[in-house]
Amino acid sequence: MKCFVLCCWLLLVGVTAQAQLRLPKLISDGMVLQRDTRLTIWGWAKAGERITVRFRNKTYKSQTNSEGTWQVTLPPAPAGGPYNMEVAGGTSRLTVNDILLGDVWLCSGQSNMVHQLNIHDVTYAKEIAEANFPNIRQFWVPTLTDLQGPQRDFPQGQWKAAVGEDVRPFSAVAYFFAKTIHQRYNVPIGIINASVGGTPIEAWISEAGLKEIPSQKALIEKNKDTTYINGLARRAAAVPRPTPPVDLGMTGSTKWSDPAYAPKGWRPINVPGYWEDQGIRDLNGVVWYRREVEIPASMAGKAARVFLGRIVDADELYINGKLVGRTTYQYPQRRYAVPADVLKPGKNTFVVRVTNMAGKGGFVPDKPYCIFAGADTVDLKGTWQYKVGTAYRPVARGNAAGGSPAGAINAQNQPTALYNAMIAPAVEYAIKGVCWYQGESNAGRPQEYETLQRALISDWRNRFSQPALPFLYVQLPGFMDYNYQPGESSWAVLREAQLKALSVPNTAMAVAIDLGEWNDIHPDNKKDVGERLALAAMNVAYKENRVYSGPLFQSATVDGNKIVISFTNVGSGLIASDGEELGEFAIAGSDKKFVWAKARIEGDKVVVWSDEVTAPQYVRYAWADNPVHPNLYNKEGLPASPFRTDNQ
Repeated sequence: MKCFVLCCWLLLVGVTAQAQLRLPKLISDGMVLQRDTRLTIWGWAKAGERITVRFRNKTYKSQTNSEGTWQVTLPPAPAGGPYNMEVAGGTSRLTVNDILLGDVWLCSGQSNMVHQLNIHDVTYAKEIAEANFPNIRQFWVPTLTDLQGPQRDFPQGQWKAAVGEDVRPFSAVAYFFAKTIHQRYNVPIGIINASVGGTPIEAWISEAGLKEIPSQKALIEKNKDTTYINGLARRAAAVPRPTPPVDLGMTGSTKWSDPAYAPKGWRPINVPGYWEDQGIRDLNGVVWYRREVEIPASMAGKAARVFLGRIVDADELYINGKLVGRTTYQYPQRRYAVPADVLKPGKNTFVVRVTNMAGKGGFVPDKPYCIFAGADTVDLKGTWQYKVGTAYRPVARGNAAGGSPAGAINAQNQPTALYNAMIAPAVEYAIKGVCWYQGESNAGRPQEYETLQRALISDWRNRFSQPALPFLYVQLPGFMDYNYQPGESSWAVLREAQLKALSVPNTAMAVAIDLGEWNDIHPDNKKDVGERLALAAMNVAYKENRVYSGPLFQSATVDGNKIVISFTNVGSGLIASDGEELGEFAIAGSDKKFVWAKARIEGDKVVVWSDEVTAPQYVRYAWADNPVHPNLYNKEGLPASPFRTDNQ
């Protein structure tokens, strides 16, 4: 009987909770509503409840359906605010305060759209310190997945203004985009940021948007089968996980991070650098680094910051035996705060425990390595001592120490999973357009990206009921090792797919080939990316007739032993950005064996040739993961997109 009563009580609580007047998380204090368009305001209450919404001195009425959902439609209104909105149903009253009317942009993608200003707080310290834009606001969507179907609301989230410390969690790209647009048009800007690092494009597309792609459709159906998914989880859990080898540095009476430890058998190694390049062959495991660092008396007893560049894959930093920072994966730059009681005058023991799972391990070159406090800086580059704590045995992929169990799936990489949980709850919310920065996670299979990006654009336009929704996106920047010979590149193929998507009306692409870093998939320069997206928005969304893109390939004509290339978006004219000869052009005959070519600007065209190819047929520009010298720009300072003609 007690159990029965408890169940009835829980059921009553659930029904009561469902019956309460409720608004979606997006419709909350501080929100920005889209100006100059009809707006849907919706929510939930008891079935059959009469609802009234009062906004800008007008009242709108609705009634909930059998599922307890209601909505009203507000007429278009100009930019302005702040306003309040009152919503009433039954005995419940809700007030939404500090509402602005302006332009709302959905900013989405993977980690380069995720990256917050706080991560780049050194590069943009002045921007953060001076941020005072109460009319720029961001709603950060929490990372969520759902394989079963679209969700109706976010479990949490709130609008924050770009003022003071609240600007730190803003997406850096989205912030600089919003700031540029806000200052140009003097209207409030709302950012809905729905981004997740390391995710593929298909995870952001709805089931309806993927229906014409058989492989994705089949996978969606399979993932809906909870018996199948639960079976995978059970099998993965049943797979014996290898016991990680003992780390010698963490055993014994004195750990290697302890200042009392007396090092024996340690060897010299250079920081920065990978250990595979310094005499350690094919080691995946744990390597300890140690160095006595001389700290001047002026820094002792002060709070400090340590920059340790990037470390592959994970690290723990100890100073004088105290753990001051740790990072569990390779991509973030290591920037650790050192408490005021850690540093002492004279010798200080720095120990870094580095764990590497695959590939080269160690400290990535060409990054800052130092400790500083106030005006004092101590360089940490140079010779350290190292000792191997443990070496992992080679094991089957997915079963390495600390790896994922065999057979498990990562939900955020599955088709529709992110759309269902992170986009679907927002599709009733009117927006001005989309800013999209993604592609790195699809670079391993770039041939399908053009189809998927077109599917994404079409899908979101359908879901948001805006057939001409402006869609702006970033072409991948340069990344990975420089190659000084013409060759093939999956990143170049993906950039080509992005370029081809410009044939979809009302789209624009921000070329970023010059904004990358060879050793960082998360380049530090986010400001230029955001501002180039803003230029694209001025043309596509705000209908300004202005140069908003660098030169884009239009056509190529063979003229004897030369190829003449025509471009769109030449602006005021073509230039070599550095005043040097044009670089990164390669040419080939019918055999498609490319060699480096000479190139010169003639008016609005580029003429390309090589003495090695007397009958040229094809030309490429900046066709590499990370081209060395892509210096073709227009006079407005915008770079040309990479391209090739051997796939036309």
